[in-house]
Amino acid sequence: MVYDIDMLRSFYSNFPKRVDAARKHVGRPLTLAEKILYAHLYDESDIRPFRRGEDYVNFRPDRVAMQDATAQMALLQFMNAGKNKSAVPATVHCDHLIQANMGAKTDIATATQSNSEVYDFLKSVSDKYGIGFWKPGAGIIHQVVLENYAFPGGMMVGTDSHTPNAGGLGMIAIGVGGADAVDVMTGMEWELKMPKLIGVKLTGSLSGWASPKDVILKLAGILTVKGGTNAIIEYFGPGAASLSATGKATICNMGAEVGATTSLFPFDLNMAAYLRATGRDSVAEWATAISDYLEADMDVRAQPDSFYDRVIVINLSELEPHINGPFTPDAATPISEFAAKVKENGWPRKMEVGLIGSCTNSSYQDLSRAASIARQAAEDKIPVEAPLIINPGSEQIRYTAERDGILGDFEKIGATIMANACGPCIGQWKRHTDDNTRKNSIVTSFNRNFAKRADGNPNTHAFVASPELTLALTIAGDLCFNPLTDTLKTADGREVKLKEPEGTDFPPKGFEVKDNGYVAPTGKDAGGVIDPGSNRLQELKPFAPWDGKDLIEMPLLLKAEGKCTTDHISMAGPWLRFRGHLENISDNMLMGAVNAFNGKTNSVLNQLNGEYEAVSAVAKQYKAKGISSIVVAEENYGEGSSREHAAMEPRFLNVKVILAKSFARIHETNLKKQGMLALTFADKDDYKKVREEDKISIIGLKEFAPGKPLTAILYHADGTEESFAVNHTYNELQIKWFKAGAALNTLLLFP
Repeated sequence: MVYDIDMLRSFYSNFPKRVDAARKHVGRPLTLAEKILYAHLYDESDIRPFRRGEDYVNFRPDRVAMQDATAQMALLQFMNAGKNKSAVPATVHCDHLIQANMGAKTDIATATQSNSEVYDFLKSVSDKYGIGFWKPGAGIIHQVVLENYAFPGGMMVGTDSHTPNAGGLGMIAIGVGGADAVDVMTGMEWELKMPKLIGVKLTGSLSGWASPKDVILKLAGILTVKGGTNAIIEYFGPGAASLSATGKATICNMGAEVGATTSLFPFDLNMAAYLRATGRDSVAEWATAISDYLEADMDVRAQPDSFYDRVIVINLSELEPHINGPFTPDAATPISEFAAKVKENGWPRKMEVGLIGSCTNSSYQDLSRAASIARQAAEDKIPVEAPLIINPGSEQIRYTAERDGILGDFEKIGATIMANACGPCIGQWKRHTDDNTRKNSIVTSFNRNFAKRADGNPNTHAFVASPELTLALTIAGDLCFNPLTDTLKTADGREVKLKEPEGTDFPPKGFEVKDNGYVAPTGKDAGGVIDPGSNRLQELKPFAPWDGKDLIEMPLLLKAEGKCTTDHISMAGPWLRFRGHLENISDNMLMGAVNAFNGKTNSVLNQLNGEYEAVSAVAKQYKAKGISSIVVAEENYGEGSSREHAAMEPRFLNVKVILAKSFARIHETNLKKQGMLALTFADKDDYKKVREEDKISIIGLKEFAPGKPLTAILYHADGTEESFAVNHTYNELQIKWFKAGAALNTLLLFP
């Protein structure tokens, strides 16, 4: 089925002339990313050569997608915007609130009952405002979007950091916070700094155990977790055309792990085949008709160094399977070197659980390749040494895989088939273990592996690999096993080597599903009623505007040391149930961040009483007395998920400033949207000057202007003072957000 067909027909009829106009005004050949960006300018008359990494540009995305955890806050904000209907096609997907525990049927029933208030709210608000609703069990947002909504040349935003998954179908798809989604849904311009462009040329073709996942695992090792910040990764070259659409989606999905704004591939025959296989023949026909516009211009492909800010070449024929981790997704190691690294670092060698699925690797192709390994294990009677968990990507994938015997192949070796949901990938995993604090190792086909993310255990060493390699290690139960070279012992004592994985891009008998879980909106004027006594949902009240004064002598709330991701700032797992209740979820604020002064988490000095208390508890006491506070942090603050709660919680608890060495893109934007100051050290060594008992002032706000530094003054407990410059990236519009108290407030003040 083709959703929003009128919008798509209009899009493809207008896209070529918009690209031609952009090429004329820019005065040179264009990359694919540039074509799509320029074709989506909010004001078509505002075509000019925007400076990458400098100019803020207003865009008009084609659609919005929201997952249930972030949709709550997004829709609560949209309800305050005074609109009757979303200005663009939008959808809500119930995939985050289902805990993986006993298996799909039981877990969906449990989630439906325990989250009924939230699901009813999301469904009713979606119905009221013309938003499509995907029920619990329908599938993971990004797989469902790929199967139903993603289209070559389009542009969308999604309230999840892995929205770039849709780049597998040649779409610019960008992860954002809820406030950004509200901008698009209200018909306002959506602002983005013109991204830099990283070109990745793929040559050769994959074979054997190498998979599309290994492309991005290798690239993560090259770029690191912040190497793609404020950049789009655009893949091209002969190797790109050899990859399936879902393989491309896997690569684009994990571009979030290097901080990229998004990633995308040029349109090709594999994309057209996927569109047809998923019932979108007309979209395949329209895209094929303008295929020259859906790839970089010929001169760009011939001389990429002249058009991209950086070019990286990866030969797929030489690519070795990789395993990344632990604790960070950019710690990349080829399989041939991994065993030595395990031993050298003293990582727990026993592999205790294998997990296959997530938005990154849960396609039919992924499952079919892994299933071929499972079949051999069953046929050769190779004992499986670790538990195996499978999360299909969508109900369509699950139903088809069950019909074709793929799920049965997994079940024959003891696998548990969980719901078509995120589950363990986002901490929604009720892990059955003897001790959830001890050191152990797991291997997943997920995208992130930060400490405590999957199971809440800070000592779980989580490693990221392809589904097929994950399954091989699950069978062996040994991190040092290399299926390319090593053998396994069968039940009757024979030594056998696992065969290379085999699979198909599409099911031989086509996709099939009885109920895909979609509920179309009716436009009834009844949604959004919130029980005042609810502990899951809370009416959202606008934040207060700036009082026109400098921020004087704010007590230091926390000086965070080391990695501080959105998981550290606003944990998921059990806290997901409060995503629609800002006051309740604020109790988890920064509880995972390490205090630089005592090396502990959730233990900071309360300057009111001299005691060490939880971060949120101290912030609440400051707020109760009308005292603002400040947080100081290191590099890439806010790395990871797009969750805007990591910005809204500090805002709610009267934290006025985050002063860091650098920010992750989405989080910096989220802070700005919520009316906070996101500042960086002009000299990163000034971080060392901040002391535990400091009170800190930010001076110069009355002259707050783009490109003009502010001043931080440290008032030390011994009576001495130090001052230094702090930078910001605010433009005129973002300064208005700050002064109004939040971006949404500007909409309320100037509808």
